[in-house]
Amino acid sequence: MTGRRGEPEFRHGLVVGKFYPPHAGHHALIEAAAARCAAVTVVVAPSRRESIPLAARVAWLGEAHAGTPWVRVVGRYDDHPVDYADPAVWELHCAVFREAVGSEPVDAVFSSEAYGAELARRFAAVPVCVDADRRTVRVSGTAVRADPAGHWRWLSPPVRAWFVRRVVVVGAESTGTTTMAAALAARYGTGWVPEYGRELTARKLAELRSRRPEATVFDVTWDRDDFLEVVRAQQAAEDAAARTSGPLLFCDTDARATGVWEERYLGSTSPAVRVASRRPALYLLTDHDGVPFDDDGLRDGEHLRTWMTGRFRAELAGCGVPVVELRGPHERRLATAVAACDALLAAGWSLADPLLPPT
Repeated sequence: MTGRRGEPEFRHGLVVGKFYPPHAGHHALIEAAAARCAAVTVVVAPSRRESIPLAARVAWLGEAHAGTPWVRVVGRYDDHPVDYADPAVWELHCAVFREAVGSEPVDAVFSSEAYGAELARRFAAVPVCVDADRRTVRVSGTAVRADPAGHWRWLSPPVRAWFVRRVVVVGAESTGTTTMAAALAARYGTGWVPEYGRELTARKLAELRSRRPEATVFDVTWDRDDFLEVVRAQQAAEDAAARTSGPLLFCDTDARATGVWEERYLGSTSPAVRVASRRPALYLLTDHDGVPFDDDGLRDGEHLRTWMTGRFRAELAGCGVPVVELRGPHERRLATAVAACDALLAAGWSLADPLLPPT
């Protein structure tokens, strides 16, 4: 939505919610307010007990509604109890909302909740109810929290990126990491992130051959900056893919694996690479045993595969992330990986409950 036709019906509209997390129903509510108001203030007001940071929710809503610059998103923590029958509690919440809104009077309160009318009364504003029965957008924050994967289509790209479970496939050269990442992405109908280090190797070799046509991959040299480049490019590609991914995103290597490669070529892992390591949801380690070495012109470590498998195993053992080793023929490896990924999805997402009214 980028503009409006005619004069706005209201000068200043208010939308209040937890947005835990923001979903398509919330966006439709804000768009409805934006279509009828000269200015809209969206107040994101969660309690501190909730699992998604306030700043993230404000940023996500700001991104989603950047096309309507008259929509302002502000965030305030609201840790007061929830009791719609208690006037004193109502006033505590409204004090938070008024401070967030500022001095400009509110003419209309837009809401999909039963409390919208009372909130409007307390702001001396017109109540505007939008899709209270959820017929237009059949989703709620409660439903999303209970099953993010089942409601994935209602989430915007940055919210998906926050929820996505990242599965990293690592292993020594020519042990099937790329094949496995691609196969899993196809199995789950989602995306995967190729290994940037391989792309950089090909580029460095091509540049070397432009000066020395007889050069091979054994002539390629590496320095600390190369491995930092790999980490930064790999993570940028991963973060971009997470915005359009399904609930699982498969990554062919990561910063922790890059540190092992840096150790292999330079003797140690630099602090800059080590500190860049993240915590994915799951590691899949491809064992080298029984896997033929495919010399495709970009590989130079057949003699080091046993050492590298051992280094990966040792490095992952202390990282605090579940690790599943893949052994045997491809079909067995894929079945093992799918079982681990299915278990990851079945475990769900553990989000703290919001503050609720008394029962």
